[in-house]
Amino acid sequence: MILLKGFKFGMLLQLAVGPMCLLVFNTSANLGFLNGLVLVLAIALVDASYIALSGLGVAVLMRNERVQAVFKVLGCLVLCVFGLNTALGAMSITLLPDLSLFSESTSENLFLQGMLLTASNPMTIVFWSGVFSSQVADNNLKHGELRLFGVGCVLSTICFLSLVAAAGSLVSGFIPQYIIKILNIAVGLFLIICGLKLLLNRQKTEP
Repeated sequence: MILLKGFKFGMLLQLAVGPMCLLVFNTSANLGFLNGLVLVLAIALVDASYIALSGLGVAVLMRNERVQAVFKVLGCLVLCVFGLNTALGAMSITLLPDLSLFSESTSENLFLQGMLLTASNPMTIVFWSGVFSSQVADNNLKHGELRLFGVGCVLSTICFLSLVAAAGSLVSGFIPQYIIKILNIAVGLFLIICGLKLLLNRQKTEP
């Protein structure tokens, strides 16, 4: 039942549609369902890593203001560069022509892009640390139960984003090409906005 509880909690978090959700939809609409799944697996892997790190006490380090400042700047740069490249790509302009990680759309590159974008806000570790602390305080969960709770949260990410990927691939055949370009620009701008918000936001919040 703890696994199910983690799954339900994770699904509630998924309802707050974020940049990665839109990116999965956009990738599936442009490149197909399987490429969307590659992105989903990358996101889930980073989420699982952050959940594990929060359990190891890394969140204490992430609460340091200087550490936060460094990671917020790095995260902002990653999101803004990817966002700008995505938006310009809709107009056949490549911001980073010499970096295949950004410009090519192979499964390997999509996986690396998904990991880099998801990892761009390591403040997530602090968020999960708070979640686990509240679970221990409110429900007296043991160490093994917390692991099951975390697994349930990761499974919810995989399930929800897989459905988003399926939706993107299904509607791709019905969306005119100019709409796809507008969607690319919108996703790019959204990533840039998220990057700037990460840099300006002084509070420790979930991405």
